[in-house]
Amino acid sequence: MIKKVSAGLLALALTSCVSSKVYKELENKYADLKKENRQLADENGTLAKDKNQLGLQLKEAQSQLDKIKAERDKLATDYAATKSNLDNLKASYSALEKNSNDALDSNMKKNRELLAQLEAKEKALAAEQQRLNKLKADLQERSARVDELEGLIAAKEQSMKKLKETLSKALNGFEGKGLTVEQKNGKVYVSMENKLLFGSGSWSVGAEGRKAVVEVGKVLANNPDIAVLIEGHTDNVPYAGSGPIADNWDLSTKRATAIVAILRENKGINPQNLTAAGRSEFAPVAGNENAEGKSKNRRIEIILTPKLDEISKMLNEI
Repeated sequence: MIKKVSAGLLALALTSCVSSKVYKELENKYADLKKENRQLADENGTLAKDKNQLGLQLKEAQSQLDKIKAERDKLATDYAATKSNLDNLKASYSALEKNSNDALDSNMKKNRELLAQLEAKEKALAAEQQRLNKLKADLQERSARVDELEGLIAAKEQSMKKLKETLSKALNGFEGKGLTVEQKNGKVYVSMENKLLFGSGSWSVGAEGRKAVVEVGKVLANNPDIAVLIEGHTDNVPYAGSGPIADNWDLSTKRATAIVAILRENKGINPQNLTAAGRSEFAPVAGNENAEGKSKNRRIEIILTPKLDEISKMLNEI
C-alpha cells in the first residue's frame, strides 16, 4: 500500500506542475505512514508475547502446586514410617527394662550391660521423637500452605464462574445475534461476531454492537482485578479496501482498538487492565470453506483473566 502511495506521489510530481515544497510535504507524510506501520507491527508482536507469557505463568503455577502436593504426601509417608520406628523402640525399651529387672538379682554384670543398652535406646528414642516432631510440624505447615493455595485457586475459579454468569445475564438481550459467553482454561471468553459490531471492511462499531460492549464495560468496572485482552479476528479473505488499512492484520487491530476505545469511556475501568491485539485470520474457530464458517471467524474476543500475582507470591514462599 505504501509503495502505491510512493508511486502515486512520483506520478503526481511528474505530471502536475506542483512545487517542490508540496512534493516534500507529501514525501514526509509517506515517511510518517511508513513509521506508524512499523510501530503497529511492533506493538502487535509485544501483545502476542505478553499473552503467551500469561498462559505459561498459569501452567507454571499449576505445576508447582502438583509438586507441593507430592512433597506433602512424601512427608506424610516419612511421618508414618518414623512413628512405626518409634513404636518399635518403645516396645524394645519395655522389653529391656523388664529383662534388666529380672536379671538384677542374678547377674550384676549383665544388668550393667542391659542398662547401657537401655541408655543407648533412650538416646535413639529421643532422637527419633525429635525427628518425628519436626516431620510432623513440617507436614502440618506444608498442608496448611497447600490448603491455602488450593483455596485461593478455587476462589479464583469461583469468581470467574460468577463473572461469567454476570456477563451472560447482562448480555442476555444479545442472544442469537452472534454473541457468546463461555468459561474455559480458567478464563472467561466473550465472543462477538462482526455482524453485531462492524460493517464489511469497517472498524466503526454500530449502535447495537456498542450497546453490547457498554454492557461488558459495566461488568468490568465492578471487577478491577481482571486483566482484559481484546482480540480482533478476520476470515482468510484478503482485505480489498483502501485508505489507512493495509491488510487483515491492520483491520483486526483497528477493530480491537475500537472496542478498547468504547470500554475506556467507562471511567470505572482501569486502562492498565486493557490490552488490544490483532490476530488477522490466524486463529480461526471454524473452517473458511463456507460463508457460515467465515462469519464465525470474523469476530472480536474479549478474554478475561484473573490476576495471578498473589498465587505466584505464595508459590515462591513455599
